[in-house]
Amino acid sequence: MKKSALVLACLLPSLAGAAELPVDAFLKTYNSLYMNLQRVANEAAWAASTDASEPHEAGRTAANTALFAFLGDRTIIEQARVFLADKASLHPVVARELGKILLQAAEGPGTIPQITRARVAAESRQSTILDGYTFTLDGKPASANDLDDVLQHSRDLAARQRAWEASKEIGRPLKPGIVTLQKLRNQVARDMKHAGYFALQVADYDMTDAEMMKMLDGFITDTRPMYRKLHAWVRAKLAERYKQPVPKLIPAHWINNRWSQEWGSVAEGAVDLDPLFKDKSPEWVVKTAEKFYTSMGFAPLPKSFWDKSDLYALPADSKRHKNAHATAWHIDLDTDVRSLMSVKPNAQWFFTAHHELGHIYYYISYTRPEVPPILRAGANHAMHEAVGELASVAAKQPAYLEAIGVLPKGFKIDQTQQLVDEALTSSFAFVAWAAGTMAHFEHDLYEKDLPPAEWQKRWWKYVADFQGVAPPTARAADGCDACTKTHINDTPAAYYQYAIAAAIKYQLHDHICKKILHADPHSCSYYGHKEVGDFLRSILRQGATRPFNDIMRDATGEPLSTRAMMEYFKPLDAWLDQELKGKPIGW
Repeated sequence: MKKSALVLACLLPSLAGAAELPVDAFLKTYNSLYMNLQRVANEAAWAASTDASEPHEAGRTAANTALFAFLGDRTIIEQARVFLADKASLHPVVARELGKILLQAAEGPGTIPQITRARVAAESRQSTILDGYTFTLDGKPASANDLDDVLQHSRDLAARQRAWEASKEIGRPLKPGIVTLQKLRNQVARDMKHAGYFALQVADYDMTDAEMMKMLDGFITDTRPMYRKLHAWVRAKLAERYKQPVPKLIPAHWINNRWSQEWGSVAEGAVDLDPLFKDKSPEWVVKTAEKFYTSMGFAPLPKSFWDKSDLYALPADSKRHKNAHATAWHIDLDTDVRSLMSVKPNAQWFFTAHHELGHIYYYISYTRPEVPPILRAGANHAMHEAVGELASVAAKQPAYLEAIGVLPKGFKIDQTQQLVDEALTSSFAFVAWAAGTMAHFEHDLYEKDLPPAEWQKRWWKYVADFQGVAPPTARAADGCDACTKTHINDTPAAYYQYAIAAAIKYQLHDHICKKILHADPHSCSYYGHKEVGDFLRSILRQGATRPFNDIMRDATGEPLSTRAMMEYFKPLDAWLDQELKGKPIGW
Protein backbone atom coordinates (compact mmCIF):
# COMPACT_ATOMS: atom_id res chain seq x y z
CA MET A 1 0.00 0.00 0.00
CA LYS A 2 1.34 3.48 -0.89
CA LYS A 3 2.13 5.77 2.03
CA SER A 4 -0.69 8.22 1.26
CA ALA A 5 -3.24 5.40 1.06
CA LEU A 6 -1.99 3.96 4.34
CA VAL A 7 -2.30 7.32 6.10
CA LEU A 8 -5.82 7.76 4.81
CA ALA A 9 -6.81 4.22 5.74
CA CYS A 10 -5.63 4.82 9.30
CA LEU A 11 -7.46 8.12 9.63
CA LEU A 12 -10.75 6.99 8.15
CA PRO A 13 -11.13 3.23 8.44
CA SER A 14 -14.66 3.08 7.11
CA LEU A 15 -15.28 5.53 4.30
CA ALA A 16 -17.64 2.96 2.91
CA GLY A 17 -19.90 3.52 5.89
CA ALA A 18 -20.08 7.28 5.38
CA ALA A 19 -23.32 6.93 3.45
CA GLU A 20 -25.01 5.67 6.61
CA LEU A 21 -24.09 8.77 8.65
CA PRO A 22 -26.55 11.64 9.13
CA VAL A 23 -25.31 14.90 7.69
CA ASP A 24 -24.15 16.39 11.01
CA ALA A 25 -22.09 13.28 11.88
CA PHE A 26 -20.71 13.14 8.33
CA LEU A 27 -19.56 16.75 8.54
CA LYS A 28 -18.11 16.34 12.03
CA THR A 29 -16.00 13.40 10.85
CA TYR A 30 -15.02 15.19 7.65
CA ASN A 31 -13.97 18.41 9.39
CA SER A 32 -11.86 16.59 11.97
CA LEU A 33 -9.94 14.67 9.32
CA TYR A 34 -9.73 17.75 7.11
CA MET A 35 -8.03 19.75 9.87
CA ASN A 36 -5.50 16.99 10.58
CA LEU A 37 -4.54 16.46 6.96
CA GLN A 38 -4.39 20.19 6.21
CA ARG A 39 -2.05 20.65 9.16
CA VAL A 40 0.29 17.91 7.94
CA ALA A 41 0.23 19.24 4.37
CA ASN A 42 0.77 22.85 5.46
CA GLU A 43 3.68 21.89 7.73
CA ALA A 44 5.30 20.03 4.85
CA ALA A 45 4.69 22.93 2.45
CA TRP A 46 6.08 25.36 5.02
CA ALA A 47 9.27 23.31 5.35
CA ALA A 48 9.67 23.14 1.57
CA SER A 49 9.00 26.86 1.12
CA THR A 50 11.38 27.98 3.86
CA ASP A 51 14.16 25.50 3.04
CA ALA A 52 14.00 24.22 -0.53
CA SER A 53 15.58 20.76 -0.63
CA GLU A 54 14.90 17.28 -1.97
CA PRO A 55 13.87 15.81 1.42
CA HIS A 56 11.43 18.66 2.05
CA GLU A 57 10.13 18.32 -1.49
CA ALA A 58 9.47 14.62 -0.89
CA GLY A 59 7.67 15.45 2.34
CA ARG A 60 5.46 18.01 0.62
CA THR A 61 4.59 15.55 -2.14
CA ALA A 62 3.67 12.80 0.32
CA ALA A 63 1.56 15.08 2.51
CA ASN A 64 -0.28 16.59 -0.45
CA THR A 65 -0.93 13.16 -1.91
CA ALA A 66 -2.56 12.06 1.35
CA LEU A 67 -4.61 15.26 1.53
CA PHE A 68 -5.84 14.98 -2.05
CA ALA A 69 -6.69 11.31 -1.53
CA PHE A 70 -9.00 12.36 1.29
CA LEU A 71 -10.46 15.44 -0.36
CA GLY A 72 -11.20 13.61 -3.58
CA ASP A 73 -12.45 10.35 -2.10
CA ARG A 74 -15.22 8.96 -4.28
CA THR A 75 -17.44 8.05 -1.32
CA ILE A 76 -17.19 11.57 0.14
CA ILE A 77 -18.10 13.06 -3.24
CA GLU A 78 -21.09 10.77 -3.65
CA GLN A 79 -22.36 11.36 -0.12
CA ALA A 80 -22.03 15.14 -0.35
CA ARG A 81 -24.05 15.04 -3.55
CA VAL A 82 -26.73 12.92 -1.89
CA PHE A 83 -27.10 15.41 0.96
CA LEU A 84 -27.16 18.37 -1.44
CA ALA A 85 -29.91 16.77 -3.49
CA ASP A 86 -32.23 17.90 -0.69
CA LYS A 87 -30.59 21.31 -0.28
CA ALA A 88 -33.83 23.09 0.63
CA SER A 89 -34.05 21.12 3.88
CA LEU A 90 -30.47 21.91 4.95
CA HIS A 91 -29.28 24.74 7.18
CA PRO A 92 -27.52 27.31 4.96
CA VAL A 93 -24.16 26.77 6.69
CA VAL A 94 -24.47 23.01 6.22
CA ALA A 95 -25.24 23.49 2.53
CA ARG A 96 -22.18 25.72 2.18
CA GLU A 97 -20.02 23.09 3.89
CA LEU A 98 -21.17 20.45 1.44
CA GLY A 99 -20.66 22.76 -1.52
CA LYS A 100 -17.15 23.57 -0.34
CA ILE A 101 -16.42 19.85 0.06
CA LEU A 102 -17.29 19.28 -3.60
CA LEU A 103 -15.14 22.21 -4.72
CA GLN A 104 -12.24 20.84 -2.68
CA ALA A 105 -12.80 17.38 -4.16
CA ALA A 106 -12.56 18.78 -7.67
CA GLU A 107 -8.93 19.69 -7.03
CA GLY A 108 -8.06 15.98 -6.94
CA PRO A 109 -11.02 13.65 -7.51
CA GLY A 110 -10.60 10.04 -6.46
CA THR A 111 -12.43 9.02 -9.60
CA ILE A 112 -9.12 9.53 -11.47
CA PRO A 113 -6.49 8.79 -8.78
CA GLN A 114 -3.60 8.42 -11.20
CA ILE A 115 -4.22 11.91 -12.56
CA THR A 116 -4.52 13.36 -9.05
CA ARG A 117 -1.23 11.76 -7.99
CA ALA A 118 0.47 13.04 -11.13
CA ARG A 119 -0.80 16.56 -10.51
CA VAL A 120 0.40 16.59 -6.89
CA ALA A 121 3.86 15.41 -7.95
CA ALA A 122 4.03 17.91 -10.82
CA GLU A 123 3.04 20.82 -8.59
CA SER A 124 5.60 19.82 -5.99
CA ARG A 125 8.32 19.71 -8.64
CA GLN A 126 7.20 23.11 -9.89
CA SER A 127 7.36 24.59 -6.39
CA THR A 128 10.84 23.19 -5.85
CA ILE A 129 12.11 24.86 -9.04
CA LEU A 130 10.40 28.11 -8.05
CA ASP A 131 11.65 28.12 -4.46
CA GLY A 132 15.18 26.94 -5.18
CA TYR A 133 15.99 29.02 -8.26
CA THR A 134 18.97 31.39 -8.13
CA PHE A 135 18.91 34.27 -10.60
CA THR A 136 22.09 35.43 -12.33
CA LEU A 137 22.85 39.11 -12.92
CA ASP A 138 26.05 40.25 -14.65
CA GLY A 139 27.50 36.77 -14.19
CA LYS A 140 26.87 36.64 -10.43
CA PRO A 141 24.17 34.92 -8.33
CA ALA A 142 21.32 37.28 -7.47
CA SER A 143 18.12 37.13 -5.46
CA ALA A 144 14.71 38.40 -6.53
CA ASN A 145 15.26 41.31 -4.12
CA ASP A 146 18.53 42.15 -5.94
CA LEU A 147 16.73 42.37 -9.29
CA ASP A 148 13.93 44.42 -7.75
CA ASP A 149 16.47 46.83 -6.24
CA VAL A 150 17.89 47.55 -9.71
CA LEU A 151 14.44 48.15 -11.18
CA GLN A 152 13.43 50.27 -8.21
CA HIS A 153 16.46 52.54 -8.10
CA SER A 154 18.75 52.43 -11.14
CA ARG A 155 18.54 55.11 -13.84
CA ASP A 156 20.92 53.17 -16.12
CA LEU A 157 18.71 51.75 -18.88
CA ALA A 158 21.26 49.11 -19.85
CA ALA A 159 21.51 47.89 -16.25
CA ARG A 160 17.73 47.92 -15.96
CA GLN A 161 17.35 45.85 -19.12
CA ARG A 162 19.87 43.29 -17.86
CA ALA A 163 17.99 42.97 -14.57
CA TRP A 164 14.63 42.70 -16.34
CA GLU A 165 15.91 40.05 -18.74
CA ALA A 166 17.54 38.14 -15.87
CA SER A 167 14.15 38.03 -14.13
CA LYS A 168 12.67 36.19 -17.14
CA GLU A 169 15.23 33.38 -17.24
CA ILE A 170 13.32 31.39 -14.63
CA GLY A 171 10.52 30.99 -17.19
CA ARG A 172 12.48 28.41 -19.18
CA PRO A 173 12.90 25.79 -16.42
CA LEU A 174 9.30 26.42 -15.32
CA LYS A 175 7.65 26.06 -18.74
CA PRO A 176 7.75 22.23 -19.02
CA GLY A 177 5.99 21.97 -15.67
CA ILE A 178 3.20 24.32 -16.75
CA VAL A 179 2.81 22.34 -19.99
CA THR A 180 2.19 19.26 -17.85
CA LEU A 181 0.00 21.05 -15.32
CA GLN A 182 -2.21 22.67 -17.94
CA LYS A 183 -3.37 19.22 -18.94
CA LEU A 184 -3.53 17.72 -15.44
CA ARG A 185 -5.42 20.64 -13.91
CA ASN A 186 -7.99 20.58 -16.69
CA GLN A 187 -8.40 16.83 -16.32
CA VAL A 188 -9.29 17.02 -12.62
CA ALA A 189 -11.68 19.94 -13.19
CA ARG A 190 -13.46 18.35 -16.12
CA ASP A 191 -13.83 15.05 -14.30
CA MET A 192 -15.97 16.99 -11.77
CA LYS A 193 -18.09 18.51 -14.57
CA HIS A 194 -16.43 21.94 -14.66
CA ALA A 195 -15.67 23.43 -18.08
CA GLY A 196 -11.98 23.73 -17.20
CA TYR A 197 -9.65 24.57 -14.36
CA PHE A 198 -10.33 28.30 -14.65
CA ALA A 199 -14.06 27.61 -14.36
CA LEU A 200 -13.44 25.45 -11.28
CA GLN A 201 -11.67 28.32 -9.51
CA VAL A 202 -14.40 30.78 -10.49
CA ALA A 203 -17.00 28.51 -8.89
CA ASP A 204 -15.78 29.80 -5.50
CA TYR A 205 -17.58 33.05 -6.45
CA ASP A 206 -20.81 31.26 -7.41
CA MET A 207 -20.17 32.30 -11.01
CA THR A 208 -19.38 30.68 -14.36
CA ASP A 209 -16.17 31.55 -16.16
CA ALA A 210 -18.19 33.56 -18.71
CA GLU A 211 -19.84 35.56 -15.92
CA MET A 212 -16.46 36.20 -14.31
CA MET A 213 -14.88 37.41 -17.55
CA LYS A 214 -17.89 39.68 -18.16
CA MET A 215 -17.45 41.22 -14.71
CA LEU A 216 -13.69 41.66 -15.17
CA ASP A 217 -14.20 43.21 -18.60
CA GLY A 218 -16.63 45.59 -16.90
CA PHE A 219 -13.85 46.58 -14.50
CA ILE A 220 -11.57 47.23 -17.49
CA THR A 221 -14.27 49.31 -19.19
CA ASP A 222 -14.90 51.35 -16.03
CA THR A 223 -11.23 52.08 -15.38
CA ARG A 224 -9.97 52.38 -18.97
CA PRO A 225 -10.53 56.13 -19.46
CA MET A 226 -8.45 56.96 -16.38
CA TYR A 227 -5.87 54.30 -17.22
CA ARG A 228 -5.33 55.70 -20.74
CA LYS A 229 -4.67 59.14 -19.28
CA LEU A 230 -2.30 57.75 -16.65
CA HIS A 231 -0.50 55.72 -19.32
CA ALA A 232 -0.01 58.80 -21.50
CA TRP A 233 1.29 60.78 -18.54
CA VAL A 234 3.65 58.01 -17.42
CA ARG A 235 5.19 57.29 -20.81
CA ALA A 236 6.01 60.99 -21.24
CA LYS A 237 7.55 61.21 -17.76
CA LEU A 238 9.62 58.07 -18.21
CA ALA A 239 10.78 59.14 -21.67
CA GLU A 240 11.97 62.39 -20.10
CA ARG A 241 13.67 60.52 -17.26
CA TYR A 242 15.59 58.20 -19.58
CA LYS A 243 16.11 60.82 -22.32
CA GLN A 244 14.26 58.77 -24.93
CA PRO A 245 11.56 59.57 -27.50
CA VAL A 246 8.02 59.19 -26.17
CA PRO A 247 6.83 55.70 -27.18
CA LYS A 248 3.31 54.40 -27.71
CA LEU A 249 3.92 51.22 -25.71
CA ILE A 250 6.02 51.66 -22.57
CA PRO A 251 9.17 49.47 -22.61
CA ALA A 252 8.87 46.98 -19.75
CA HIS A 253 12.33 47.72 -18.33
CA TRP A 254 11.40 51.40 -17.87
CA ILE A 255 8.95 50.34 -15.17
CA ASN A 256 10.08 49.41 -11.68
CA ASN A 257 8.20 46.09 -11.48
CA ARG A 258 9.18 42.86 -13.24
CA TRP A 259 5.68 42.43 -14.73
CA SER A 260 4.68 46.11 -14.98
CA GLN A 261 1.84 45.37 -12.58
CA GLU A 262 2.58 48.49 -10.57
CA TRP A 263 4.33 51.68 -11.65
CA GLY A 264 6.06 53.25 -8.67
CA SER A 265 8.59 56.07 -8.48
CA VAL A 266 6.94 58.08 -11.27
CA ALA A 267 4.73 60.61 -9.50
CA GLU A 268 6.47 63.97 -9.09
CA GLY A 269 6.24 65.33 -5.60
CA ALA A 270 5.00 62.07 -4.09
CA VAL A 271 6.87 61.39 -0.89
CA ASP A 272 9.64 58.82 -1.19
CA LEU A 273 9.20 57.06 2.13
CA ASP A 274 12.25 54.81 1.87
CA PRO A 275 14.63 57.32 3.52
CA LEU A 276 12.23 57.56 6.47
CA PHE A 277 12.85 53.88 7.23
CA LYS A 278 16.64 53.92 6.99
CA ASP A 279 17.08 53.92 10.78
CA LYS A 280 14.35 51.32 11.33
CA SER A 281 14.88 47.60 11.69
CA PRO A 282 12.98 44.82 9.89
CA GLU A 283 11.61 43.83 13.30
CA TRP A 284 10.26 47.35 13.81
CA VAL A 285 8.40 47.11 10.49
CA VAL A 286 6.52 43.95 11.49
CA LYS A 287 5.87 45.06 15.09
CA THR A 288 4.47 48.38 13.84
CA ALA A 289 2.14 46.52 11.48
CA GLU A 290 0.91 44.49 14.47
CA LYS A 291 0.26 47.72 16.43
CA PHE A 292 -1.91 48.96 13.56
CA TYR A 293 -4.32 46.11 14.34
CA THR A 294 -4.05 46.09 18.13
CA SER A 295 -4.84 49.82 18.15
CA MET A 296 -8.23 48.93 16.67
CA GLY A 297 -8.94 46.35 19.36
CA PHE A 298 -7.52 43.20 17.79
CA ALA A 299 -5.56 40.95 20.15
CA PRO A 300 -1.74 40.84 19.96
CA LEU A 301 -0.40 38.11 17.70
CA PRO A 302 0.21 34.82 19.52
CA LYS A 303 3.73 34.04 20.67
CA SER A 304 3.80 31.09 18.27
CA PHE A 305 3.52 33.54 15.35
CA TRP A 306 6.83 35.13 16.31
CA ASP A 307 8.45 31.80 17.14
CA LYS A 308 7.44 29.95 13.98
CA SER A 309 7.27 32.59 11.24
CA ASP A 310 10.11 33.25 8.77
CA LEU A 311 9.93 37.02 8.46
CA TYR A 312 13.27 38.42 7.40
CA ALA A 313 15.58 38.33 4.39
CA LEU A 314 18.26 35.65 4.41
CA PRO A 315 21.93 36.67 4.56
CA ALA A 316 23.61 36.88 1.17
CA ASP A 317 25.80 33.87 1.99
CA SER A 318 22.96 31.70 3.30
CA LYS A 319 22.92 28.13 2.00
CA ARG A 320 19.18 27.99 2.61
CA HIS A 321 16.78 28.98 -0.16
CA LYS A 322 13.26 30.14 0.57
CA ASN A 323 10.34 31.38 -1.47
CA ALA A 324 10.77 35.11 -2.07
CA HIS A 325 7.02 35.77 -2.30
CA ALA A 326 5.36 37.15 0.86
CA THR A 327 2.64 34.84 2.16
CA ALA A 328 0.47 34.23 5.24
CA TRP A 329 -0.26 30.73 6.53
CA HIS A 330 -3.04 29.17 8.61
CA ILE A 331 -1.17 25.97 9.34
CA ASP A 332 -3.72 24.01 11.40
CA LEU A 333 -6.92 25.99 10.70
CA ASP A 334 -6.75 26.80 14.40
CA THR A 335 -4.20 28.79 16.43
CA ASP A 336 -1.00 28.17 14.39
CA VAL A 337 -0.69 31.24 12.16
CA ARG A 338 2.55 32.23 10.44
CA SER A 339 3.98 34.47 7.74
CA LEU A 340 6.78 33.96 5.25
CA MET A 341 8.40 37.24 4.23
CA SER A 342 11.82 38.75 3.54
CA VAL A 343 11.27 42.05 5.30
CA LYS A 344 13.65 44.94 4.83
CA PRO A 345 13.22 48.42 6.35
CA ASN A 346 11.68 50.20 3.37
CA ALA A 347 8.27 51.46 2.30
CA GLN A 348 7.40 48.45 0.13
CA TRP A 349 7.92 45.99 2.97
CA PHE A 350 6.16 48.31 5.43
CA PHE A 351 2.98 48.15 3.37
CA THR A 352 3.47 44.43 2.61
CA ALA A 353 3.74 43.64 6.34
CA HIS A 354 0.42 45.42 6.98
CA HIS A 355 -1.09 43.42 4.11
CA GLU A 356 0.17 40.02 5.28
CA LEU A 357 -0.96 40.62 8.85
CA GLY A 358 -4.39 41.41 7.43
CA HIS A 359 -4.54 37.80 6.29
CA ILE A 360 -3.32 36.63 9.70
CA TYR A 361 -6.02 38.58 11.56
CA TYR A 362 -8.63 37.27 9.13
CA TYR A 363 -7.53 33.72 10.06
CA ILE A 364 -7.72 34.54 13.75
CA SER A 365 -11.13 36.22 13.46
CA TYR A 366 -12.95 33.31 11.82
CA THR A 367 -11.23 30.63 13.89
CA ARG A 368 -14.08 30.06 16.31
CA PRO A 369 -16.45 27.16 17.05
CA GLU A 370 -19.31 28.66 15.04
CA VAL A 371 -17.26 28.45 11.82
CA PRO A 372 -16.65 24.85 10.68
CA PRO A 373 -13.04 24.16 9.61
CA ILE A 374 -14.02 23.65 5.96
CA LEU A 375 -15.44 27.22 5.99
CA ARG A 376 -12.47 28.82 7.74
CA ALA A 377 -11.63 30.83 4.67
CA GLY A 378 -12.46 34.16 3.12
CA ALA A 379 -16.01 34.71 1.89
CA ASN A 380 -14.30 34.10 -1.43
CA HIS A 381 -10.64 34.22 -2.45
CA ALA A 382 -10.83 37.93 -3.29
CA MET A 383 -12.13 38.88 0.14
CA HIS A 384 -8.93 37.68 1.81
CA GLU A 385 -6.87 39.81 -0.55
CA ALA A 386 -9.20 42.77 -0.05
CA VAL A 387 -8.61 42.70 3.70
CA GLY A 388 -4.86 42.71 3.16
CA GLU A 389 -5.10 45.47 0.57
CA LEU A 390 -7.41 47.52 2.78
CA ALA A 391 -4.65 47.51 5.38
CA SER A 392 -2.20 48.71 2.72
CA VAL A 393 -4.52 51.60 1.77
CA ALA A 394 -4.90 52.54 5.43
CA ALA A 395 -1.15 52.28 6.02
CA LYS A 396 -0.52 54.85 3.27
CA GLN A 397 -2.78 57.48 4.81
CA PRO A 398 -0.73 60.55 5.86
CA ALA A 399 -2.66 60.82 9.13
CA TYR A 400 -1.58 57.29 10.07
CA LEU A 401 2.04 57.75 9.02
CA GLU A 402 2.20 60.91 11.11
CA ALA A 403 0.57 59.20 14.10
CA ILE A 404 3.26 56.50 14.20
CA GLY A 405 6.11 58.94 13.66
CA VAL A 406 7.10 57.98 10.11
CA LEU A 407 6.12 61.41 8.82
CA PRO A 408 7.12 64.48 10.86
CA LYS A 409 4.25 66.41 12.47
CA GLY A 410 2.70 68.88 10.06
CA PHE A 411 4.51 67.39 7.07
CA LYS A 412 2.85 68.65 3.87
CA ILE A 413 2.04 66.12 1.17
CA ASP A 414 1.03 66.89 -2.40
CA GLN A 415 -2.27 65.02 -2.37
CA THR A 416 -2.57 65.00 -6.15
CA GLN A 417 0.80 63.36 -6.58
CA GLN A 418 0.05 60.90 -3.82
CA LEU A 419 -3.12 59.95 -5.68
CA VAL A 420 -1.15 59.57 -8.90
CA ASP A 421 1.29 57.29 -7.09
CA GLU A 422 -1.51 55.22 -5.56
CA ALA A 423 -3.30 54.95 -8.90
CA LEU A 424 -0.12 53.66 -10.49
CA THR A 425 1.05 51.32 -7.74
CA SER A 426 -2.07 49.62 -6.40
CA SER A 427 -5.12 50.57 -8.42
CA PHE A 428 -5.52 51.37 -12.11
CA ALA A 429 -2.25 49.89 -13.35
CA PHE A 430 -2.90 46.85 -11.21
CA VAL A 431 -6.47 46.31 -12.44
CA ALA A 432 -5.22 46.44 -16.05
CA TRP A 433 -2.73 43.71 -15.15
CA ALA A 434 -4.93 41.50 -12.96
CA ALA A 435 -8.33 41.78 -14.68
CA GLY A 436 -6.69 42.15 -18.08
CA THR A 437 -3.42 40.37 -18.78
CA MET A 438 -3.43 37.68 -16.10
CA ALA A 439 -7.14 36.81 -16.21
CA HIS A 440 -7.33 36.60 -20.00
CA PHE A 441 -4.11 34.62 -20.36
CA GLU A 442 -5.10 32.02 -17.76
CA HIS A 443 -8.63 31.84 -19.14
CA ASP A 444 -7.15 31.00 -22.53
CA LEU A 445 -4.63 28.63 -20.97
CA TYR A 446 -7.30 26.45 -19.36
CA GLU A 447 -10.67 27.12 -20.96
CA LYS A 448 -9.28 27.31 -24.52
CA ASP A 449 -6.41 24.82 -23.99
CA LEU A 450 -3.97 27.36 -25.44
CA PRO A 451 -1.09 25.43 -27.09
CA PRO A 452 2.37 26.02 -25.53
CA ALA A 453 3.76 27.24 -28.84
CA GLU A 454 1.36 30.20 -28.62
CA TRP A 455 1.96 31.15 -24.99
CA GLN A 456 4.68 33.74 -25.52
CA LYS A 457 2.88 35.51 -28.35
CA ARG A 458 -0.47 35.52 -26.57
CA TRP A 459 1.11 36.75 -23.33
CA TRP A 460 2.73 39.78 -24.96
CA LYS A 461 -0.42 40.50 -26.96
CA TYR A 462 -2.37 40.85 -23.73
CA VAL A 463 0.41 42.87 -22.07
CA ALA A 464 0.20 45.29 -25.00
CA ASP A 465 -3.61 45.32 -25.24
CA PHE A 466 -4.41 45.75 -21.56
CA GLN A 467 -1.28 47.38 -20.10
CA GLY A 468 0.17 49.27 -23.04
CA VAL A 469 3.60 47.74 -22.35
CA ALA A 470 6.14 46.02 -24.63
CA PRO A 471 9.35 44.04 -23.99
CA PRO A 472 12.63 45.96 -24.55
CA THR A 473 13.54 43.59 -27.40
CA ALA A 474 11.77 40.74 -29.19
CA ARG A 475 11.22 37.79 -26.89
CA ALA A 476 12.09 34.22 -27.89
CA ALA A 477 9.01 32.46 -29.21
CA ASP A 478 9.81 29.30 -27.26
CA GLY A 479 10.26 31.14 -23.95
CA CYS A 480 7.65 31.55 -21.23
CA ASP A 481 7.62 35.00 -19.67
CA ALA A 482 4.15 34.23 -18.27
CA CYS A 483 5.69 31.33 -16.33
CA THR A 484 7.86 33.78 -14.35
CA LYS A 485 4.80 34.92 -12.40
CA THR A 486 4.63 32.95 -9.14
CA HIS A 487 0.84 32.66 -9.17
CA ILE A 488 0.67 30.95 -12.57
CA ASN A 489 2.70 28.16 -11.03
CA ASP A 490 1.35 27.75 -7.51
CA THR A 491 -1.96 29.68 -7.32
CA PRO A 492 -3.34 29.06 -10.80
CA ALA A 493 -6.38 30.60 -12.48
CA ALA A 494 -7.20 32.83 -9.53
CA TYR A 495 -5.33 36.09 -10.07
CA TYR A 496 -8.49 38.04 -10.90
CA GLN A 497 -9.10 37.89 -7.16
CA TYR A 498 -6.67 40.79 -6.83
CA ALA A 499 -8.65 42.94 -9.26
CA ILE A 500 -11.85 42.15 -7.38
CA ALA A 501 -10.01 42.86 -4.13
CA ALA A 502 -9.04 46.29 -5.45
CA ALA A 503 -12.72 47.17 -5.89
CA ILE A 504 -13.64 45.72 -2.48
CA LYS A 505 -10.89 47.58 -0.61
CA TYR A 506 -12.03 50.99 -1.83
CA GLN A 507 -15.65 50.12 -1.11
CA LEU A 508 -14.78 49.15 2.48
CA HIS A 509 -12.43 52.13 2.89
CA ASP A 510 -15.13 54.48 1.59
CA HIS A 511 -17.63 53.09 4.12
CA ILE A 512 -15.18 53.22 7.04
CA CYS A 513 -14.14 56.80 6.35
CA LYS A 514 -17.50 58.29 5.42
CA LYS A 515 -19.94 56.31 7.57
CA ILE A 516 -17.87 55.41 10.65
CA LEU A 517 -15.11 58.02 11.01
CA HIS A 518 -16.87 60.82 9.07
CA ALA A 519 -13.58 61.68 7.44
CA ASP A 520 -12.22 62.38 3.96
CA PRO A 521 -11.16 59.01 2.46
CA HIS A 522 -7.92 60.69 1.33
CA SER A 523 -6.90 61.54 4.89
CA CYS A 524 -8.45 58.98 7.16
CA SER A 525 -6.56 57.12 9.87
CA TYR A 526 -7.99 53.92 11.39
CA TYR A 527 -5.27 53.97 14.06
CA GLY A 528 -6.70 53.82 17.57
CA HIS A 529 -10.33 53.56 16.45
CA LYS A 530 -11.95 50.55 18.10
CA GLU A 531 -15.16 51.11 16.15
CA VAL A 532 -13.28 50.39 12.92
CA GLY A 533 -11.99 47.17 14.43
CA ASP A 534 -15.54 46.22 15.42
CA PHE A 535 -16.75 46.82 11.85
CA LEU A 536 -13.94 44.75 10.36
CA ARG A 537 -14.41 41.89 12.80
CA SER A 538 -18.12 41.77 11.95
CA ILE A 539 -17.03 40.87 8.41
CA LEU A 540 -13.99 38.74 9.14
CA ARG A 541 -15.52 36.52 11.80
CA GLN A 542 -18.04 35.10 9.30
CA GLY A 543 -15.40 33.36 7.21
CA ALA A 544 -17.10 31.58 4.32
CA THR A 545 -20.34 30.83 6.17
CA ARG A 546 -22.39 33.24 4.04
CA PRO A 547 -22.40 34.27 0.37
CA PHE A 548 -19.96 37.05 -0.41
CA ASN A 549 -22.54 39.40 -1.90
CA ASP A 550 -24.71 39.11 1.22
CA ILE A 551 -21.77 39.99 3.46
CA MET A 552 -20.84 43.01 1.34
CA ARG A 553 -24.41 44.32 1.14
CA ASP A 554 -24.92 43.95 4.88
CA ALA A 555 -21.60 45.68 5.61
CA THR A 556 -21.73 48.57 3.14
CA GLY A 557 -25.32 48.75 1.90
CA GLU A 558 -24.36 48.18 -1.75
CA PRO A 559 -23.23 45.36 -4.05
CA LEU A 560 -19.69 45.10 -5.38
CA SER A 561 -18.76 47.78 -7.93
CA THR A 562 -15.95 50.16 -8.90
CA ARG A 563 -18.04 53.13 -7.70
CA ALA A 564 -15.98 53.88 -4.60
CA MET A 565 -12.67 53.39 -6.42
CA MET A 566 -13.63 55.80 -9.19
CA GLU A 567 -14.84 58.40 -6.67
CA TYR A 568 -11.61 58.09 -4.67
CA PHE A 569 -9.55 58.99 -7.73
CA LYS A 570 -11.95 61.57 -9.18
CA PRO A 571 -9.66 64.50 -8.21
CA LEU A 572 -7.12 63.16 -10.72
CA ASP A 573 -9.36 63.56 -13.75
CA ALA A 574 -9.23 67.34 -14.14
CA TRP A 575 -5.54 67.41 -13.22
CA LEU A 576 -4.67 64.84 -15.89
CA ASP A 577 -6.71 66.71 -18.50
CA GLN A 578 -4.58 69.81 -17.85
CA GLU A 579 -1.34 67.82 -17.91
CA LEU A 580 -2.18 66.11 -21.18
CA LYS A 581 -3.40 69.09 -23.22
CA GLY A 582 -2.25 68.61 -26.79
CA LYS A 583 -0.72 65.19 -26.09
CA PRO A 584 -1.93 61.93 -27.65
CA ILE A 585 -3.78 59.51 -25.39
CA GLY A 586 -3.95 55.78 -26.01
CA TRP A 587 -1.69 53.40 -27.88
